[in-house]
Amino acid sequence: MTASIPADAAAAAVQHDPERPPATHVYARLCGQLSKLSLMLAIVGLIVLMLSVQTQVVGRYIFNDTPTWTEALALQLVLYITALAVAVGVRDAGHIGLESLVSLMPESMRLKMEILIHALVALFGGIMAWSGWIWTRLKWDELDPMLGVSAGLDYLSLVIAGVLIVMFSFEHILALLRGEEVVPSWY
Repeated sequence: MTASIPADAAAAAVQHDPERPPATHVYARLCGQLSKLSLMLAIVGLIVLMLSVQTQVVGRYIFNDTPTWTEALALQLVLYITALAVAVGVRDAGHIGLESLVSLMPESMRLKMEILIHALVALFGGIMAWSGWIWTRLKWDELDPMLGVSAGLDYLSLVIAGVLIVMFSFEHILALLRGEEVVPSWY
């Protein structure tokens, strides 16, 4: 007989630093929901991507007539799936970090270094959002000939990811200042 573990119990079973309780304030809950939504959209996008590529393969090899929109849709979906996954990776602390360097520092410097790392990640996200917004505006009036939608949509994925990265980095900074820990969204 196997007992199922409720989602809340599974999340509580995750090993946390005993000195840092999970962050439960409103902003952390908002970021958690945005992260879960991003994961769900990325999964749906991945399913649509697989269907698009499958349609292209079937069209090419069975009907000898490749639909022109499938490749363009697949490329656009890759942009959005990657952008959402990168943002969630920042929230779940899956990005490249300086864990070894931070752990070697004196205790008095660790918090400052962790905050600096998240601030630099937020700066990167801000630059990504800003430059993505510039390109989105520049390309908005151009049409993608294969999909018939704005070419600016390609760059809008950078804006979305950049804004989410900034939000998730600030969530980490706030949690560090409050002595809390951000619980990954996939628990």
